[in-house]
Amino acid sequence: MSRLPAAPFAAPAVATYLAVFAAGLSHALSIAWPFDAVWPLGQSVWWLQLLALTVLVRFLNAATPGQAAFSGWLFATVMQCGTWWWLFISIHTYGGLAAPLAVLAVVGLAGFLALYYAAASWIYSKWRKNSANTASAAVSYAWSAIVFASFWLMAELGRVAIFTGFPWGEGGYAQLDGPFVNLAKLVGVHGLTFGAALLAAALAALASVGAKPRWLAAGLTLAGALAAAALSFALHLDRDTVSVFTAPEPRPLRLIPAPFTVALLQGNIPQDEKFQGTKGVPDALKWYGQQLMAVSATLVVTPETALPVLPEQLPDGYLDALVDRFVTPPVGQVGTAALVGIPLGNSQVGYTNSVIGLKPLAIGAADPNTVGYRYDKHHLVPFGEFVHPLFKWFLAIVNMPLSDFNRGSVNQSTFDWQGQRIAPNICYEDLFGEELAARFTDPALAPTMFVNVSNIGWFGNTIAIDQHLNISRLRAIEFERAMVRATNTGATVIIDHTGQVTHSLMRHTRGVLVGSVEGRSGITPYAWWVSRLGLWPLWLLALAMISGAFYRNFRGRRADF
Repeated sequence: MSRLPAAPFAAPAVATYLAVFAAGLSHALSIAWPFDAVWPLGQSVWWLQLLALTVLVRFLNAATPGQAAFSGWLFATVMQCGTWWWLFISIHTYGGLAAPLAVLAVVGLAGFLALYYAAASWIYSKWRKNSANTASAAVSYAWSAIVFASFWLMAELGRVAIFTGFPWGEGGYAQLDGPFVNLAKLVGVHGLTFGAALLAAALAALASVGAKPRWLAAGLTLAGALAAAALSFALHLDRDTVSVFTAPEPRPLRLIPAPFTVALLQGNIPQDEKFQGTKGVPDALKWYGQQLMAVSATLVVTPETALPVLPEQLPDGYLDALVDRFVTPPVGQVGTAALVGIPLGNSQVGYTNSVIGLKPLAIGAADPNTVGYRYDKHHLVPFGEFVHPLFKWFLAIVNMPLSDFNRGSVNQSTFDWQGQRIAPNICYEDLFGEELAARFTDPALAPTMFVNVSNIGWFGNTIAIDQHLNISRLRAIEFERAMVRATNTGATVIIDHTGQVTHSLMRHTRGVLVGSVEGRSGITPYAWWVSRLGLWPLWLLALAMISGAFYRNFRGRRADF
């Protein structure tokens, strides 16, 4: 039985692992470019991610299983530390944890999550060394690329689904500004992750294919990449064209003339003052209260916990004034609605990170638990918004206000206003497209636009702002829905259904962003299948590919006896 040969590459172990380290760091940089030089600041660098993965696979093909496991772990640890290093700021600067312990916490989390990739790399290397070359070299290396991409996808899905999930910096986001991005309307960000890993593994395999079949393998790789890019281009939307999947959602003209305008408030409250009763709280209540009472738009949106106290802690008459403004406006006045970020609850029932919706003719008393609309955050941030009982001690050594919330349900109702069905999500909830998709099961009730309210002030003026913006842009592409974002410090923007930022507010400034938004009806193929099946099709696809590869090995070994 002949086997896939190891790649003809040899280098000192230190040099090899330094190259893997550099590749992991390059992958982190590709998610959102952090420098204002060479490449636009904040933009994804799709080709850099492909290069980083190609380097990794090149080394995995030449490594023993043990070396492969360490290389995969090292790559993923550096990749994640280089992506969300800014967690250090929230834990140390605002949480008060000593710097060495904060560094240890970030590296420890990255190293733990990197175990998924270490396992994937180890199994891939074991499979490859036992892979029977019973067919042509080109076919064998095609299987090699498929198996790597399948294991890599499973590692990424592990980050999404296991221990509540923390997939920030997943590889598919690096393809946002690349030629394949519109395939997300079919397969979502996880499908882009699989495709990028497949192409990178194919490129790495070319270096090990013999001279004669190399042209065939290179031709197949190029043809596949061009076909994917052509399909992505065909799915691209110009703003003035009608999509094959969605269309503008008409609004009842008797209620309000087009366009649907939004006013997004950015208070820029310093994070170290935000929950202080003598500084940030009075400042926030005053400024947001003034803007909510004065700004004119179809919909006014505040950031997450813009009002940083419970309703009963608001000044006397504060909430009543908002109800008078939005719920019971003067007769003849064109109505305005508002989505306001505020914590809700009490010590008996627990607390929630919530958004309340106020609009004319809402039924109920001046109590945000009964007036208008309420959305409770479902996907909470580990250690930031919930803590497992075994780790309650962690709260005793860090200063994290509002750090233990109750969860809302996955499929909460939309905020219906002026013919639009508006789906709020809070902070990094927009990272989980499969959860946002729960509202798309019935196309007639599917959201026509998304609203994200966030506070990235926990992470300073860092690349975290750009990374989160890119996450929102990809959600807009996957669902072909506009995404408006009201944040405390940025990025406060309006993103259209093609994923393009049409309006933006300068970061780390105080201001109001006003612009028009187009809601849309209909659903993309991705929204259709993920709303019904979740991520199971991706898990099953990866398992089917891997099972096929292992069965091929089994048949090859039997043929030798």
